[in-house]
Amino acid sequence: MLGSSLSLLQFSIGPEALPLLLVTAGLGLTLAEALAPGAHFIVLGIALLAAGLVGLVLGPFAGPVVLGVLVLLFGSLALYGYRELDFYGGKGTGQTSDSGSLRGQTGRVTERVTPTDGEIKLLEGGGFNPHYAARSVSGEIAEGEEVIIVDPGGGNVVTVESLNAPQDEIDRELARDRVRSARDDDAAVESETERT
Repeated sequence: MLGSSLSLLQFSIGPEALPLLLVTAGLGLTLAEALAPGAHFIVLGIALLAAGLVGLVLGPFAGPVVLGVLVLLFGSLALYGYRELDFYGGKGTGQTSDSGSLRGQTGRVTERVTPTDGEIKLLEGGGFNPHYAARSVSGEIAEGEEVIIVDPGGGNVVTVESLNAPQDEIDRELARDRVRSARDDDAAVESETERT
């Protein structure tokens, strides 16, 4: 009796069903990537899907060894394509590398900014979430005004100054010089870090 129940539990996947199994697994992983993006499943999903589709075309010539080689081949191609095309990150150009790189960036006020409260949205290079809590250097900055980040702070709270604030030529030149010297300091720290 035990032998007959064990034989009922046994099943085998024939070689003709293996490409279909690969297509199903590839579609499942691709769907999982769509539901939870972040490049966790996309390379393997593409490799399994492509190998399964080629296996279906090859028919009886697509044995387990051939399919294994196809999975490795398509996996290598998918990984190379993923790294070269960089669908998820734009090679890092759309994201800030550190808080120091925020200095001198411009943004627009989304919630009124005061010395104690407010929020801005960066116009360029804000990364995945371009919204930052903001504090003004002095006074109040109305919603919709453009601002420049004068102190990135080191967290997600930045200190900003209005671009529309009335300034004389000396104040504008001092502000430009502060931004230039801060960028030079950041570049020096970055190059020193790369050397070590």
